[in-house]
Amino acid sequence: MEIIIFVGLPAAGKSTFYRQHFAATHTLVSKDLLPPRHKQLRQMEEITRALVAGRSVVIDNTNSTVADRAVLIELGRAHGATISGYSLRSTVAASLARNRQRTGRARVPDIAIYAIAKHLVPPTYGEGFDHLFEVTIADDEGFTVTALAR
Repeated sequence: MEIIIFVGLPAAGKSTFYRQHFAATHTLVSKDLLPPRHKQLRQMEEITRALVAGRSVVIDNTNSTVADRAVLIELGRAHGATISGYSLRSTVAASLARNRQRTGRARVPDIAIYAIAKHLVPPTYGEGFDHLFEVTIADDEGFTVTALAR
């Protein structure tokens, strides 16, 4: 059983990466898909339900700070899950360009991308991850995944 924590700017490709690589094997938990009230609490409840049922989970949020990730890592450890982090690398300019192609609720205000970029901290093994990967969007719109050494 595994918890995968995505880390990255809005419009960095996190949801597309999930669909291409984990949709068949991992339960998706995303605050974007939850009702507006008590998103943090609901997210933790959904993760717990999946883990108790023995299902692996992908947490598809920006998870931009060590504190954001710490509660998720702690929850995963409490359920005996392996903890993996996928850092989806994107520049602000590239995320803004991809965001402009979105419509409806999928499109976030540009200010959200700038704000998250200001405090985004790349994940490290020191936080408690078992595995870390860096993900970039390839020229063909696929993804390149690189395992990060300890």
